[in-house]
Parts: sequence; structure tokens; C-alpha cells
Amino acid sequence: MAPLLSSLFALLGAVLLAGCGEVAPPPETVKLGLNLELTGDVQAVGASSRQAAELFAEQVNARGGVALASGSLPLELVIQDNGANAIQSAGIAQHLVSRDNVVAMVGPNSSDGASAAARIAEGLKCVMISPWSTSVGTTMDEASGIPMRYVFRSCFTDLAQARGLARFARETLGAGTAAVMHEADNKEAAAQAGLFAETFTAGGGRMVAMETYESTQADFSAPLARIGAAAPEVLFLPAYYSEIPPIAAEARRQGLTATLLGNDGWASPDLLRVGGTAVEGAYFGNHFSARSETAETRKFVADYSAKFGSPPDDVAGLTYDACGLLVAALEKSGKNEREAVREALAQLAGYPGVTGTFRFSPGAGDPAKTMAILQIRDGQVVWVKDAGL
Repeated sequence: MAPLLSSLFALLGAVLLAGCGEVAPPPETVKLGLNLELTGDVQAVGASSRQAAELFAEQVNARGGVALASGSLPLELVIQDNGANAIQSAGIAQHLVSRDNVVAMVGPNSSDGASAAARIAEGLKCVMISPWSTSVGTTMDEASGIPMRYVFRSCFTDLAQARGLARFARETLGAGTAAVMHEADNKEAAAQAGLFAETFTAGGGRMVAMETYESTQADFSAPLARIGAAAPEVLFLPAYYSEIPPIAAEARRQGLTATLLGNDGWASPDLLRVGGTAVEGAYFGNHFSARSETAETRKFVADYSAKFGSPPDDVAGLTYDACGLLVAALEKSGKNEREAVREALAQLAGYPGVTGTFRFSPGAGDPAKTMAILQIRDGQVVWVKDAGL
């Protein structure tokens, strides 16, 4: 058994024995636990999450707190740093539930940390929402392959966005033919490529090329030449922003006229800085756009920018929505209780978030929601529309 799994199972066993003893007095606040990457490799992600949650709590408390059947209670955030470490994430989840007595948790964001913490949340029967983990396995029980009851996310999954991007290419761009190119050893990219092709074909389109490349590959001329010979109208590239500039530059050098289409991995200022004119006109999907025209998003962007001096990113938007979903569930149930939160959250439909409109189906922790479609236009990223998934 892998050391990580052994540690997690040992921790979960200890957790399930915890909690016995005297009955605690009624809480004087509604406690939300935040399990965030405040240090480590992705500390900018944790910083965005923390700021968004603090803004949300400030706004809830300014309006009088969380409205429950017994009266309103202040919203209290219990914030812990997981160091972007999976085992530490699991330990913090256990501490937040067993020691801090939170009613629900937000985070971790990274998929490794979220998957580890999810097992603890499920064992302790405490709702956890990951804002940013798109890995399909985050909300699934590994042994049974069915969704966990207490683990949710506020972002869409990798596979959901592939379907949405295929529909956008077919229905909005009007593309009749498409090609895909992805890293051969990246399982998530391969899964996105396959589902994009399946959805595009089901919508009446035709796939004319499916190409791969190696992670160490620097010369993309051969696969792009084969794609160019097939003359697709759209080229889907499910990859990280760092991989796109050399691919786009070679595609333009060869004279490919296909519209480039990407996933949320494109969302970085470095894409514009390095990609330059080669990525001009390309589209990509993301969880959030500060330029979205919905009333909820405009207010959030204005409030966040006024408080922190810069516009929010996708992690901030997703965290703000995760907190909003939990408070909406609390107020719908009228109870400051973990099981009541889970039941209400699982049945939420039509929640107007800043990253889209949410609906959870009973028995599933992945939301049905919208995706922001963005375009690189005149050297800037502009919002095009919010597309259904």
C-alpha cells in the first residue's frame, strides 16, 4: 500500500473514533472551515481564496449574519494553511471538523489536496466544497466509483468543459470540421480530447485529425503539418498555457487558418506575453471572467477590487461561490447542522453565483453550471459569453 494511502487510512481511522464525549453547547456562530494553500507551490491560489472568503463573510455579517430558523448568527471563518500538501490537507480537514467544530469546509483547491481531504470529510460526514479541483476523481469514491455524499465542488470538471467547448465550436462558431492535438501521456488531456471529439461529432460536426505530442517535444511541425493537410476549421488544444505559444507559432508559420480553442489551462497572463500574435483570435474556456456582464459578477468584481486593489481571478470567484452555496444551504435548511447543510446543498437549483448559475442533482457533487468563453482580441482577453455545459 502506498505511504500516502496508509497515512490517510490511519488518519481516517483515528478520526472516526473521535467526537465521543460530552454534548457541546449550542454554537454562537456559524463556522466555516477554510483548508487553503497559503504556503507552498500554489500560494497565490490560497491567497485569492482567502481574500474572497473574507470579503464574503464581511458582507454576510454586515447584513446581519446567516439567517436561521432560530435567529441570525454571525459567520466565522476558521482558516488553516495546508501548505499545498496532500497529507497536511487531510490532517487539517480532520482538525477543522473534530476540534474546530465547523459546520462545513471550503477547500483544498489543488486536486491532490482536495482528494485527500475529501476522504476525511466523507468519513466524518461533513460537507466539503473544493473551489478549484477539476479532477473527476475529487468527488468520487475510489472503491465503488460512485459519488461521495459529502464532497462537492464549485468549479466544472475537466470533462464537462470539453463537452461545453465542443458545443461552442459547433453551435456558436459554426465549425463543421475540427481537429485535436494533445500531450500523449496526459490522461486528463486525452480524456478531454476524446469527449470533445465525441460531442462535436454528435452535434453534426466531423473530426478530421487527432494528433498527439510528447511532453519533451519541442518541434511540432510534423503533427501540425498533418492537421494542416486536413484543413480543420477549429483546432482544440487541451493543454497548459506554457505549451501553447510554440504550438500556436508553428501553426501560424505553416499557414493554418483554424481557429484555436483551449481549456481553462490557458488562463494565464503569460499566454499573451509569450504567445503574442500567434494566439490572437483564439478562444478558451474558464471558470470565471471579471469582464462578465451578469449583475452578480459586476458587483463582486467592484467589491473585490475596492477591498483588495486588484480584480479577482477565477479562484477568488469560485471560492466566493463556494461560500455562497454553503450559506444558501444553511439558510434553506434553517439549521446550523452538518447533515441539514448536506441535504439542502444537494437540492440547490438555480443559485446565481458569480461564476455561473448552479444546480446540484441529488447524489452528485458536481454542479451543472455555465462556463465563461473568452477570446484573445487585440492583445487582450475579452469575455464573449457564458456557455452551458
